[in-house]
Amino acid sequence: MRRITRYLRGVIAVLLSVGCFAGCNVERRKSDAELGLNTQQAAGRRIYDRHCDQCHEPYSSSGKKGPGLKGVFKKEYLSVSGLPANDDRVSEIVRLGRSKMPAFGQTLDQQQLQDLLAYMHTL
Repeated sequence: MRRITRYLRGVIAVLLSVGCFAGCNVERRKSDAELGLNTQQAAGRRIYDRHCDQCHEPYSSSGKKGPGLKGVFKKEYLSVSGLPANDDRVSEIVRLGRSKMPAFGQTLDQQQLQDLLAYMHTL
């Protein structure tokens, strides 16, 4: 019985220490105000979180399933397609989809699309 109790204490100690250290590298999500987002950009961020974040990292150039979108509008060309990195092209890709990316033209209205683009300009 003592051996089992000692074993369980050891297991619990290991699990607690792993749990404590697991959160050390987790960065707290910054608020809209901390990021300096205006109302339109903040609305776009929520759209991004709902529809884009599953596949695209917003603050990294590497992606999950699709390319990371950090600095997407700071480049001359989009990394995967080679198309010009401008509102018209990105809007077209969001609306119509592209290869593995689904189309959101029936999901997002024009204002939501503009909000999304405004947020993407902050990345």
